[in-house]
Amino acid sequence: MCIFCQIVKKEIPSDFLFEDESLIAIKDIKPSAPVHILIVPKKHIESVNEIEETDVELIGRMIYRAKILAGEQGVADSGFKLIFNCGDDGGQVIGHLHLHLLGGKKLSSVV
Repeated sequence: MCIFCQIVKKEIPSDFLFEDESLIAIKDIKPSAPVHILIVPKKHIESVNEIEETDVELIGRMIYRAKILAGEQGVADSGFKLIFNCGDDGGQVIGHLHLHLLGGKKLSSVV
């Protein structure tokens, strides 16, 4: 079982910022910015490559939750970054889909 599935089942303690029937949001244990939150679906989806049409609403909920969390964390007005990493070359470390919310400092552009 992957680490995020264990966190969802509360087998591994984590700093929960949000939880509902389909998502959790936790603080990243190795933050890359002053605000670094992971929005994780409770359903195990390996990566963006495994998203199915039935998951579209769930993905939208992840992004909407990120917007709400950005406001709660005080970074909505100054700006923030949302990142899905996919696969080894895309920097995905854990094989469970998750969305990074980063903010609280000037972040570099990727284009």
